[in-house]
Amino acid sequence: MRFVSGPGGMRATDLDMRIVPRGTPAYPAMLEHLPDPPHRLWIAGREVVGLPPGVAIVGARTPSHYGEEMARGLASDLARAGLCIVSGLARGIDTCAHLGALENGTTVAVLPGGIDHCYPANNRELYERIVDEGSLVAEVPPGTPTHKHRFTHRNRIIAALSLAVVVVQAAEQSGALATARHAINIGREVFAVPGDVRLDVSAGVHGLLRDGAALCASAGDVLERIAPELERSAAQSAFAGIPADMPDVQARILECLGGASMSIDGLGYAVGVVGGPLLGAITRLELAGWLGRGPGGRIHRVR
Repeated sequence: MRFVSGPGGMRATDLDMRIVPRGTPAYPAMLEHLPDPPHRLWIAGREVVGLPPGVAIVGARTPSHYGEEMARGLASDLARAGLCIVSGLARGIDTCAHLGALENGTTVAVLPGGIDHCYPANNRELYERIVDEGSLVAEVPPGTPTHKHRFTHRNRIIAALSLAVVVVQAAEQSGALATARHAINIGREVFAVPGDVRLDVSAGVHGLLRDGAALCASAGDVLERIAPELERSAAQSAFAGIPADMPDVQARILECLGGASMSIDGLGYAVGVVGGPLLGAITRLELAGWLGRGPGGRIHRVR
């Protein structure tokens, strides 16, 4: 692969990429949980829909040695357990997460600019490895430079492609916390790795823990919590087809859930319906045997 220098980083000039429009079989169904799913994706490497279930690992660009070790170790262990690690190819925690994932499995890098832009430029070797062994994903067309405002926007895709988001070191104002907020809004599990209280990069994760995020000290903490989601994901292909005459709101609820479980608030956010119409549709689906409730009242499909 050849690279040339350009706005926003190193640009790959002979990257084998493809466009995946929304509504096509290669478009990841989990993105439909977003209130604003991308209209299309540019993908290089493996098809995202063919990868194992994802867990996102995100965090500070300037982590401590402890943070780097935790991110890489968690990613390696989760990949060994059969999960795909999702992150953003940024310096620091993202880089460690991708590297750990590639030790035992695969990874997805969601880019803030065009898919042909390797940003940061010093991650060029990692970028090439991900093309060969995982997937690169971008929402904007090739040639689009990397700008600051696109980082936060792409974080919603990282959250939506994952069953859970693990934050490893983050300051009180950071993109990693934005990813966690997106995850909460669409009903994903959020984990935080505790750190040294004397470090600024611990403030954000400790805030998440105070707000109810699950504590993550090892891959086992994540695997235990998402086990029901993994079982439902494995069974998703066995779900019945949605009847053509099903009322629109009920059909949208089933489409948004897929094999995941969501809180009522998260489901309403994803479907775009709240209050009485949402609760009424959920109740009718429960009575008809389409939906069930798990811990915390989270909604999931049962057929």
